Amino acid sequence: MKVVIFCGGLGMRLREYADNVPKPMVPIGYRPVLWHVMKYYAHFGHKDFILCLGYRADAIKQYFLHYDECVSNDFSLSKGGKDLQLFNSDIHDWNITFAETGMHSNIGQRLKAVEKYLAGEELFLANYADGLTDLPLPNLIEFSRNHGKIATFVSAKPNLTYHVVSASPGGVVNEIKAIQDSNLRINSGYFVLKQDIFKFMQNGEELVLEPFQRLIREKQLMAYEHNGFYASMDTFKDKQQLDDLYARGDAPWEVWRNSSHREEVVVPVIGTSGDDAT
Repeated sequence: MKVVIFCGGLGMRLREYADNVPKPMVPIGYRPVLWHVMKYYAHFGHKDFILCLGYRADAIKQYFLHYDECVSNDFSLSKGGKDLQLFNSDIHDWNITFAETGMHSNIGQRLKAVEKYLAGEELFLANYADGLTDLPLPNLIEFSRNHGKIATFVSAKPNLTYHVVSASPGGVVNEIKAIQDSNLRINSGYFVLKQDIFKFMQNGEELVLEPFQRLIREKQLMAYEHNGFYASMDTFKDKQQLDDLYARGDAPWEVWRNSSHREEVVVPVIGTSGDDAT
């Protein structure tokens, strides 16, 4: 099942981190957040990716063109550095399509731009590229297949520190509580979509606005409720929180860490390659 990842936005709320780094390439630990999202899907066997590129597409392309497996994997060198033995590997069996979808395109336009790469896919996955979760992906896909609707998205509690206020028309507060303790839920940006989604889309439209409203009217949109870990990286503060979890070895989204499967790949060393996202 192919995975469409929307990674062409400007990421304005993270510009305080770095002006010239596209949001999907902002690192968490050794790897950019885009890698963490892709690694999540790959763990569940979905390794055919379509990257919808826009702002600083060159940085994303160069990162994968010069990908260094050694940065996040155990390895040994022998024969004076001529042979490199990787004890596990990240992306050797990934297939990645790099699609230019416009500098200022919205999500709907980016999805329409890669429709040609989804020919023959009855069902496909899609993601905003900035949210991390411990969601059991097979459960989401099974839910989607069972109800048979055109679109499904994951409904999660927002990772915000604000409080929800309920007050009377005169301003007297009836209740105030943390968003996490309220019934408020958001679209997390994790989608399962049928090919029929394109019948509900018109040029220039944002995916979750006009097309999703049409789906709602036809009762073709479903929300899968996830109450486990979910966090989006929208601001520098969000990045710091994710960095802290990663540094403590408490990164719930790293579902692949629970896998006992290890791959061994022996490759020759031909010089060295960098791992700079920019």
